[in-house]
Amino acid sequence: MGTKTLTASQLRNGLADALDSVSGDEIIIVTRRGKKERAIVDLDKLEDLLAVSDPQYLKTIKEARDSKEYFSHEEVFGAI
Repeated sequence: MGTKTLTASQLRNGLADALDSVSGDEIIIVTRRGKKERAIVDLDKLEDLLAVSDPQYLKTIKEARDSKEYFSHEEVFGAI
C-alpha cells in the first residue's frame, strides 16, 4: 500500500493529478496546518474496507472457510 501526503493547497492546485494517482492500494493523506485531516482512497478500496468492518460479512467469510467447500474457477465464473 502506497501513501502520499499532500497539503490542502497542493491538493487544490493539482486535484486532477492527485485523483489520477489514487488507484488500488494508493492512499492520499491531506494535511492542513501540518495536521493530518483527511484521506482519499480508491472507491474499490473503500468498499473493501467497509465490507470488512461489517460483522455479518466477516461471519459469512468464516462460515465459508469453515465449510471446506470450494468451487472451481469455471463454477464461479463460467465461460467469461
